[in-house]
This record gives sequence, C-alpha cells and structure tokens, in this order.
Amino acid sequence: MNTGSDEPGEAAVAEDRTGTDEAGVQRALGSRAPEFVKARRALHLSWQVGVFIVGLAVVVAGVAMLVLPGPGWVVIFGGMAIWATEFVWAQLVLRWTKRKVTEAAQRALDPKVRRRNIILTATGVVIIAVLAGVYLWKFGLEMPWNIKDQ
Repeated sequence: MNTGSDEPGEAAVAEDRTGTDEAGVQRALGSRAPEFVKARRALHLSWQVGVFIVGLAVVVAGVAMLVLPGPGWVVIFGGMAIWATEFVWAQLVLRWTKRKVTEAAQRALDPKVRRRNIILTATGVVIIAVLAGVYLWKFGLEMPWNIKDQ
C-alpha cells in the first residue's frame, strides 16, 4: 500500500488501523505439507489428492451421521479440518465457521436473548401440554390412526 510518503512505517500503521493486514492472513494460509513433499510437484499433487480423498470420506461419513446415530456435525468439521491442512478454501471456510459460532455463542449468553429463549420455550411447552391434554380428554389413550368417526 503506497500512501505517497517515504516513511516505511506509515503504510504498516495504516493497514493495522483498518484491520486488513493481508500479509498476516496470507502467511497463515496454505499447504501444511512437509517441505520435501512441497519441493516435488508430482509428490505434492499426490499428497493433495490423498488429503482430499481422506477429507471427503470423513465429510461423507459425517453427512451420513446427520440421519444415522452419531456426531454428524463434529465429524463434518473434522473432515473440513483435514482439508484445511492442505487447501486455502477449507481454511477460509473454517475461519468463517469459527467466527460465526463464536458470535452465536456470545449472542446466546446475552441476558436478553436468554430470557427471550426461556420464555419462548416455556410458551411452547405450555401449548404442547394443552394440546396433549385436549387430545387425551377427547380421545383418551387411543392412537390417532385407530380413532373411528366421532
């Protein structure tokens, strides 16, 4: 960033004030493969294919666990973390996800939001209890598909 000044420190200070220090972001992103792997193109490409396949298998298992028993989201994020060891796009997705989860956790800890959530949950429980009571009063313990014309 050239501001027209001859002082080298001014550009760095200007970047720090805006919070867009691209050099710091770029240093943290990229392949974490060992240097001897990165030094050979064919080996690095094979490494990337292997990382992609392992990450894909873990993500697919996590997606299956969304409908089957198991910690689906945890496994999906584990697969994303595997991909993030090699691919910048996965690193950026994980950063975005971590930021959103942190923001949601902070919002959930807000006393106003907690009070609202408790009120909404209590209201929902009362409505469900009333509906269940009306059903039991009218039909008893009979299942809905066994009820004949009334």
